[in-house]
Amino acid sequence: MVIRTFFSLLLFIIAAPVFALSQVQATIDRNPIVTGEYFVLDIIADDDLNAGALDTSVLLDDFIVGRTSVGRSTKMVNFDTTKETRWQVLLSPKSAGNVTIPAFNIKGISSKPITLKVIPQGSPADEVQNVFIKINNNASEAYVGQLITYKVKLYLAVELQRGVLSAPVIEGAQIKQIGEDKDGSEIIDGRRFRVIERTYGIIADLPGELVINGASFSGDVLVEAPRRGGMFGFNESRPMQTEAEREVIQINPTPPSYQGKWLVSDIAVLKETWPDDISEFEVGSPITRTISLIASNTDDTSLPDIDIPLADGLKSYPEKPLRQTFVRDNQVVSQYSITTAIVPTKPGTYTLPEINVPWWNPHLKKQQFATLPARTINVVGSTTATTDIPPADTFSAVQDSGYWPLLSAVLAVLWLITLVLWRKAASINRTLPQSNQDNKNLKTPRKTATTGLNAIIHACDRNDSSAAIIAVQAYFSERLGKLMTLTQISGLSEQLAFAMNKLQADKYSNKPQAIDKKSLMDAILAYQQPPLDNKKSIIAELNP
Repeated sequence: MVIRTFFSLLLFIIAAPVFALSQVQATIDRNPIVTGEYFVLDIIADDDLNAGALDTSVLLDDFIVGRTSVGRSTKMVNFDTTKETRWQVLLSPKSAGNVTIPAFNIKGISSKPITLKVIPQGSPADEVQNVFIKINNNASEAYVGQLITYKVKLYLAVELQRGVLSAPVIEGAQIKQIGEDKDGSEIIDGRRFRVIERTYGIIADLPGELVINGASFSGDVLVEAPRRGGMFGFNESRPMQTEAEREVIQINPTPPSYQGKWLVSDIAVLKETWPDDISEFEVGSPITRTISLIASNTDDTSLPDIDIPLADGLKSYPEKPLRQTFVRDNQVVSQYSITTAIVPTKPGTYTLPEINVPWWNPHLKKQQFATLPARTINVVGSTTATTDIPPADTFSAVQDSGYWPLLSAVLAVLWLITLVLWRKAASINRTLPQSNQDNKNLKTPRKTATTGLNAIIHACDRNDSSAAIIAVQAYFSERLGKLMTLTQISGLSEQLAFAMNKLQADKYSNKPQAIDKKSLMDAILAYQQPPLDNKKSIIAELNP
């Protein structure tokens, strides 16, 4: 027991957090200040300290030092504990002019000095220092179609009640917000400002001078209104309005030497996703290939469509391209991705040709290419045997060989089961009222498998994809004795899955395509229903 207690105490000591002072920060609530007014000096240390750790005697030469209050706090987030000690000192400057609040040193860690501007009484304080806007863009000149990143920072030294940050006003260009607003803080001249950052993307449509009338802010804020002759004031709501400076950017036209669809970007690359773990592919097995074009400082609508040429013997089934724009590491990045299913139709060695996307480098002022190298693939014959499908009218002839002996055996078994079930039902129906028996006689007789196959063949001959899908679903529902969905039919075998996907692709394709009747019928006839011997005998259950 003593040993267990000792180890528990030792573990607690080891796991206990170790706190050490690492930062001292000094801020003031406003700057400039009027002579005779009091302002608040905040000094924050990231440790639990004694009140006497701060020496404010260095302020007595230039300021009247009022009440000083000390507060401590401890926070724990996900077992990460932080501690803080805050001193709030009321100060009033003794004279006008620029006064320096010296650095404070606590246990060898110092804050930064603050330069305070003190104006005489009767002079209005510069209110624009409480709310102002700074802007930054990534280019002094640009090209037609080039994305200009326009970043707006709204600085608030007072509490915001309500307000609207409006986008810059521009003629002859497209503008939209990129990403979400960011909310942070910065210290300027010893004052802590709340900073709201927003990023816009601007794309000029025509060459010439692009005039950007700066973003603006309009709203209500809370400011401190000092009482005459007193140390303390009260907060009142005041309307505030500010606007960024007007800018002019020169827009250059498309260079006459450029060849291809116009794309201007800081950098553009092509990437490919490919099943690298497979060295050989089978005929009829789809190969999934994803190609992505990634460009920096451009909009996704400016990225061109990628043409993917294929050799004879390969068919492609592309999905809808995906376009997106996002911000990464303070850079606007756009991406165009297209996923294609490539289906080999015959064995051999094929070369997927090289893909080149031209783009213009505005820094080097020359045309460059994003390149995806050529790729060679080897296609072998399918391991699943295929059989030529005879014409539709020959499916009813009993002389045919191949799958017909097996199909005849299946039909014979189904007929035998049907006969036994019918006899059992007939014996039961003798005890039922005649009205129920009459209702049963109204049911339509079951269709045979041969009738279902003929319906599929006739739909394929008419090139009616919808009718073929319905006929396939009806055939397997009749054959398996339960309602079958397209997903369930695709799950019966890989060959059926491929055939059904191809049939649905033909149906929903923008360009009409002929139904691959041979592949569809091969898949249907190749499916082997599980042997009835492995299941519990239905006939045995019916015997008395």
